Amino acid sequence: MKKITHFLFDFDGTLIDSMETFSRCVLTVLDKFGVKYPNDIIKTCTPLGAKDTPKYCIDTFGMSITEDEFRDIMFEVAVPDYENTIPAKETVIETMRALKAKGYSLNILTGSPHETLDPAFLRLGFGELFDKAWSVNDFTTNKTDPEIYLEAARLLGTSPEHIVFLDDNINANRAAKAAGLTVIGVYDISSESSTEQMKAELDGYVYKMCELLDMGF
Repeated sequence: MKKITHFLFDFDGTLIDSMETFSRCVLTVLDKFGVKYPNDIIKTCTPLGAKDTPKYCIDTFGMSITEDEFRDIMFEVAVPDYENTIPAKETVIETMRALKAKGYSLNILTGSPHETLDPAFLRLGFGELFDKAWSVNDFTTNKTDPEIYLEAARLLGTSPEHIVFLDDNINANRAAKAAGLTVIGVYDISSESSTEQMKAELDGYVYKMCELLDMGF
């Protein structure tokens, strides 16, 4: 069995219950500009994060808006929720404490920018649990690219086979799997349609984070 030393967690929809907010801020921009979008647009945008979602939507739908303007509308909707109300998902904090007590290094890699990551991270007391909290803005690519997970491994001073990655988005999970990480899917209502695919393709799947403690890591 691989020796696991590090965990790398997504943030939105995995550690915190924020996918309704993310969905709302993306759809607010698209609706404002009268865009007709497919039903799975949020699944596509989630691993792109606020960094690359504006470019994707502008290019795909021919929107007459700049990336910065798109992002500004997203932040106007999202930041108050991250600062004040979004909770940690059920059993997350106690599970992180248990993993930390076992000596694992716990880290975050999210598609969210620091404008939303940082206030929620601080408010929820995650600073005492996690060693690193990265946004994709800290890298030159996004979570659909296996290279971001290889770079994260290098920054952590380890190799992919020693890292467990957890995300609720199938596209991010597939990229991490391609990079050689052990990958566990996480249930979120926003990605419920991908549950069976994740169970079939990944190394494990949890409905609640506490189930991770029974997986033998």
